[in-house]
Amino acid sequence: MIIPLDQFEILIDSKILKRGADYYEDGAVIEFEEISTGEYEAIVLGTEEYRVQFRVSENTIVEHHCDCPYDLGPVCKHLVAAIFYLEQDRLIINHQTSSAQKTEKKTVSVSKQVKNVLKQISHSELISFIEKQSKTDKKFRNYFLSAFSYLHQGQSKDFYKKQIHNALQAAKGRDGYISWSETKYIHSTITPFLENAEESLNKGGFENAFYISTALLEEMTEAFEYADDSGGDISYFIDASIELLFNIATEDIPKPLNDEIFDYCLSEFEKEAFSDITLLRIASKLIKNEKEADVIIQYLDSVQDTYEIERAQTFQLELVRKFKGIDEAEKFIEKYIANPSIRKEEIEKPFENRNYKRVKELSEYGILKDQNDKPGLLGQWYDWLLKIAMVEQNVPKIIEFARYRFLHSFGGSQNYYQILKNTVPKKDWHRFLEDIIKEITPNTHWTYSPLIRKIYIEEKWWDRLFLMLKENTSLQNIEENELYLSEDYASELVQLYRERLEKYVENYVGRKYYKTACRYLRRMKKLGGKDQADSLIKFFKEKYPQRRALMDELSKV
Repeated sequence: MIIPLDQFEILIDSKILKRGADYYEDGAVIEFEEISTGEYEAIVLGTEEYRVQFRVSENTIVEHHCDCPYDLGPVCKHLVAAIFYLEQDRLIINHQTSSAQKTEKKTVSVSKQVKNVLKQISHSELISFIEKQSKTDKKFRNYFLSAFSYLHQGQSKDFYKKQIHNALQAAKGRDGYISWSETKYIHSTITPFLENAEESLNKGGFENAFYISTALLEEMTEAFEYADDSGGDISYFIDASIELLFNIATEDIPKPLNDEIFDYCLSEFEKEAFSDITLLRIASKLIKNEKEADVIIQYLDSVQDTYEIERAQTFQLELVRKFKGIDEAEKFIEKYIANPSIRKEEIEKPFENRNYKRVKELSEYGILKDQNDKPGLLGQWYDWLLKIAMVEQNVPKIIEFARYRFLHSFGGSQNYYQILKNTVPKKDWHRFLEDIIKEITPNTHWTYSPLIRKIYIEEKWWDRLFLMLKENTSLQNIEENELYLSEDYASELVQLYRERLEKYVENYVGRKYYKTACRYLRRMKKLGGKDQADSLIKFFKEKYPQRRALMDELSKV
């Protein structure tokens, strides 16, 4: 949640705001420091000590985090207490604050303090301090070692696994679980390893990059089982490790390393460490002969997951084409033509060769095969049938397929409405449209249909469009149709806006909703309804004077 400091009392839930203010006034903010320009850290005393961190840019809190367990909203009372502390010079608090809060704010940021100390201490003192901290503070030791992991070039995979494992262990709580608040530590501690691997890859240190990427992949995959990854930090390192492996595999690497990575990918896939075929794709980049291709094809044959089977078959076809020739590829296609991806690719060749009979067969088979399990794919098969009908100038079929695609477009690429209008005889056109409208009119009290709306707009039937809008009024619907109706129905649109806005402001509270309401008030004025808009503003001010954010937004209209 982004929090402008001059509006935080309005934006934050009133209960949380009150609790945070109480914490502030009771002296619960026991530490408060500016870590660097615009970055703050506070310790707030609750049932235990909680660390609050936030960053301010242009008088707005753009990032914030508290390690308390509160998860019922975007802002906790500890953050609110810290905000009050930050803003204490500006806010007027009608209660005495504790002596802790009367202490002057620190004017020197932590980063400047650190720089000042580093300038004064000796090299031996610094070494002694780091050695001592590394012995007593696991997190410090792990972060220190990872930050300078680039100095460990030439180490084994086990070395990197141990370093990463130690960092993960240090982040675990008493229950053996890595909480969401600890993943920030994980991110900062593990990132140097990833950077080291990327640097090694760029400089040709492929073996070191391989060791780090596989160590990361294995440890992070295991950590995924005992960590709260709602922030995506663990997943990020898993994805980054796989990407690194892929990039290594595409380089001109020595044969021993080539074979090692190939065997590793097959071994990990066999362990079912990962749920997809990504590792087999990496291994395929390292194939040198048909024998190795056969190994991957056999592994692909073992895939059981329904979604992965289709991807695996498509991948198999690539390998068959590359290593076994056209005849084997044709046999494979016939065997797995039920795969939509293979069918889609296969249908393009006969169309280019004008083998329309084959295109029809594949399209009709696709419709039959996918209509129950994958209805979203039907559109592409109907599109092929429509293409053939248009090439053959088969008018009844053009109308049949274009009509189907207009009613079930699924985001189709063609203007099916225009195809119909160009094909249906002019004398039959209006009757044709009326039949469609009758067919697709919803049998509910809400009769607003995007397709019917499209027909009304294409045919410039503004009276019918306005009637449909009037029967299905919402602020969004009014705005969507304003462009088409403003010339003939400006005053009616203003009235519809007024009616909906009264209910909208009554039912929705909060600055973002008030901004939306004011945007529609401006639209009323543009439609020539200045008097009605001003009257409505006056009504809101009289009815909701206690809504300060609303009063503020109304003053800008």
